[in-house]
Formats: sequence, C-alpha cells, structure tokens
Amino acid sequence: MVKHQPLQVYERQLCLSCLTGIYGCRWKRYQRSHDDTTKWECLWSFILFCTFSLLLVWLYFWWEAHNDYSEFNWFLYNRSGEWSDGTVPILAATAAGFTYIAFLMILALCHVAVGQQLNLHWLHKIGVTAALLTTIISVISVTQMWGEEWDVVWISLRATGPFLHIGALAAVTALAWLMAGQVARAEKTKIILRWFQLMVLLVYLSVLLTLYFIPLSITSPCIMERGSLKAAPTIIGHHGAPMLAPENSLLSFNRALQRNVSGLEADVTISLDGVPFLMRDRTLRRTTNVRRVFPERQYDDASLFNWTDLSSLNAGQWFLKDDPFWTVQYMSTSERWSVENQTVCSLEQMLKLAARSKSSALFTLRRPPPNHPHHHDWVNLSLDTVLRSGIPQRQVSLEGVINREMVRKAAPGLQQTSVQKLPLDTLHHKGISRVLLRYNQASAQDIRLYNENNISLTLHSVNKPWLYSLLWCSGVPSVSSEAPQVLRKVHYPLWLMSPDEYCLIWISTDLISFAVVLGIFIFQKWRMSGMRSYNPEQIMLSAAVRRASRDVNIMKEKLIFSEVSNGVSSDEPYTENGFNYYTN
Repeated sequence: MVKHQPLQVYERQLCLSCLTGIYGCRWKRYQRSHDDTTKWECLWSFILFCTFSLLLVWLYFWWEAHNDYSEFNWFLYNRSGEWSDGTVPILAATAAGFTYIAFLMILALCHVAVGQQLNLHWLHKIGVTAALLTTIISVISVTQMWGEEWDVVWISLRATGPFLHIGALAAVTALAWLMAGQVARAEKTKIILRWFQLMVLLVYLSVLLTLYFIPLSITSPCIMERGSLKAAPTIIGHHGAPMLAPENSLLSFNRALQRNVSGLEADVTISLDGVPFLMRDRTLRRTTNVRRVFPERQYDDASLFNWTDLSSLNAGQWFLKDDPFWTVQYMSTSERWSVENQTVCSLEQMLKLAARSKSSALFTLRRPPPNHPHHHDWVNLSLDTVLRSGIPQRQVSLEGVINREMVRKAAPGLQQTSVQKLPLDTLHHKGISRVLLRYNQASAQDIRLYNENNISLTLHSVNKPWLYSLLWCSGVPSVSSEAPQVLRKVHYPLWLMSPDEYCLIWISTDLISFAVVLGIFIFQKWRMSGMRSYNPEQIMLSAAVRRASRDVNIMKEKLIFSEVSNGVSSDEPYTENGFNYYTN
C-alpha cells in the first residue's frame, strides 16, 4: 500500500500578488485561480473596456479643443454671468478618470497574459460605474451647449490621422501576444469557451485587417507635393492679441501689430450718444470695472452708456485679476502697469491705428436695442467714423449691416463681409467680397470655390499651430487668431509629405506589423505545445531537472511515498532518483 502525502513548497511571487491584489483584492495565493472567468466578470470586463474607450475619445476631444478654450469659457460666462476657467476642472477630472481606468485596463490585460481569473473588486466596480456615468453626462451636456465643437475631432483627424493609424496599429500588434496565448491554450478549454475565444480571435483579426487598409480612407491636405504648397495664410488679430493684453484695447491692437499681423478684427457697439466703440459682450461686467463705478447699471446693455461714462471705466484691471489665458505671470512690472491703465477703445482709435500701420480693419456691427436713440442710424454712424478716420476704404471690411446697397453707395470701396456660407451668385449680387466663417464651416470644396471666384475667405478662431498648418495646406488665404504671437512662429507646416512617401510608410508599417503578429502566433504555438497536463509526479520530476514552465513556477511538490511491505524503518530514509522514501 502506497500513501501519497504531498508537501507543497511555494515560491514568492510578489508581482503576481500585487497584480491580483490591486485588481481584485486577492493578495493570498489560495485566493487566486486559473479557472475560466465567470460570465458576470466578463460583463464587467466589457464595461471596463467601453468606459476606457469612451474616456479615450473624451480626452482626445478636450486635447484638440484646446484651440477653443476661450470660446468655451465665454459660453459659460454668457450662461452664468460670472467669468471662470471652466476647462480646468474638466481637464483635471478627465485626466484623473482616464488614468484610473487605463490602469485597470492594464491590470486586466496582465491577468489574461498570466492566465489568472478576472475578478474585479467591488470598489473598482463602483469607480468604473461612476466614471462611465459621469463621462456620459458630460458628453451630453457639452453636446447640448457646444455641439459644433465636436467637428474639431474630425478636423483634427485630418492632421493626426496618419500618426494615430501607426499608433493604433502598434497597440493592436502588441495585443497579438495575448490573443496567440489564448488560441494556443484553447485546446485545454471547454467547448463553449473555445467558441467564445474563436469569436474574440475573429474580432481581433477583423480589427487588424481594418487597420491595414484604413489608410485608403485617410485624406489630409498635408499629403501633397511640396511644390503645390501655397503661401502661408495671413493672420488677423482677433480682438488684437488678447493673450498678451485686454481684448479690444489699444494695447492689445499694438501688441498684435508688433507681431506683424495683416489686419485687426473687433466687435463694434454704438454708445447712447452715437459713438461707435469696441465691446464683445452685451454688458460691461466682464471687461470693465462697471460694478464698482456704476453698480446699479452693471447689468444694463453696453450701448445704453454714453461715451463720457464709458471713457471713465477701466478696461484692464479685469485682465490682471482673471488672467483668462494664464499669461499674466510672464509680464514685467511695466507691462502690468500698461495693462492696468487701459480704457474702453473707440472704433475711430482702432481705425487710425490701422491706417498708420497700413493694416486692414475688419469689424462686426451690433445693432442697438429698440429703445436706443440710434437704433435706425447705427450703420450711418459707423460709416461716418470710417470716412473720418482717414483709412483707405479698401482696407476696411464691414459685417452686420442690413441695407448693403446703402453701404455700397456711401462707401463704394469698402469690403462687405458675410458670416454665412452663401451661394456664389448671392455673394456677387449683394456685393460681398469677403466671407468670415468659423474654421469648421468651410470644406475643402468651399475653399477652392472661393479662391477660384476671388472671394476672400477668413476662418476664425485659429490659435494652435496644428490647425494653422492644416488650413495652410488646404489653401486658406487668411485666418483670424487670438494668438498671433504663436502662429507667427510657424514658418512651415508642422508636417508635409508627398503621396508616395505616405504610401511607403503605410505599406512598410503594415508589413512589419504582419510579420510581428505572425511570428508571435508561431512562437506561442511552439511554446504551448511543449506544455502537457502534468500529474504530481511529473511536476516533481520537472522541478528536479529545473525544467521551466508556468505550472512548475507556481508550485513545486515533493511526494512522500510510504510502503508497508518493504520493512524499511521510517526513521531511516533511503534515496532513489534524487527523492527520499519513507515507510510506516
């Protein structure tokens, strides 16, 4: 009679303990399992993957929306009436949530790699659920308030698409190690689970095949022959240089002209006594100290103040206090003093400055409310100011008028502007020679048609080099920017390659990926084919000859055999083949 008494000697596996402990609070060896993951845990793994994917898109959206952060903050101000940088908490929460979910995804993939059962801890399940619901609510809220900004994702893909394709292909290629391991171990699994693994493999191969051929659908204006590149778009200072000085102030316009902008852009309002002045908001609360000087009138329309009252307001202190673009810390003492002493700027002051610098002037008129004394002659007042300033009419572009025929008769040389994308026949009929659109409203076909028909196209607001480079390659003649000091440093598109160069990169990347995936599957098949179903004696012998395998590394067993019939004393062991035998 032989009695088997296994004595287990475990190796310390610190990394595996941390892996299973952090993910599922399974710190002890007896808590871990190589069994198949339950359907419930598979569902949670799928929810984790969906949350990761959604957060990845959300993070990418806010990364590319950096061009329009000031626009988003302005939307928030119009809704709440108080200025604050709403992007800071959103970016902080998004970065924290994505880091947390990405960490859980890495842990889950590591579980699959080492063959451990997935068992997400309930605290992590609460965290994943909170991250998923918060992201969904945030996406819906931003879509309702700022829906047009989602266009930046598709526009940015025209600039980042070729590089994102390489990154995505590298990530999917790396996952081949896990997929190959699962396929190699499929022979030892149940039939139902084997079918599930087959479906996962087909999905993986479909994604890989799609990535191999997706460059056929990638179009970018920066994939062109270098000889076809047109001149760089001219830069117009949108509200001057509002990152360096308070918007619509003389200092802001001077800072923009120092950066060699081709023109100045502003919003014009008519004062109670008929003086056109520059103001973007409906009220004076955000950009002046009206709360302190005229507290009872702080919510009144800006056009209901006369020029004397407007001239008494400070239009620079708010910039130092709110620091809307995080640039105040880089200003010298003299620069801060100049900012602090800015006042409301009139249209005539801006036009005279543009005339002296031989720059163009583009302004949008805002009609006063019905109870305003100049509700009907607001356009005439603006035209009189243009004629009185001495600036050549061909350097002035006007938008916001209703009676364009009257404007054409009073100032025939003035360029009339439209902020709507109208048919070419309508533009010519109305005498419109310039179109001012948001950068997401003009397609490649629109740009080509406007250029061919001598319609000057200006896109706003372009603040980031990647967007400026993309529009440069697209043939856009001019852009309006809040960051002329940044765009002036872009002397050539950030990237430009010929179609042949891109085709070579694409094919080379696909071939390298295919070779790596094929090699991984062959290696994993060879690696797993050497592993058999070990019984305790085989595990013991394998440990004796130090044969490497995952099963042996997890547990080494020594068997104690006892024979009653051989008569050997239990106190005196004998050795055979390197093992000790005892008898009872």
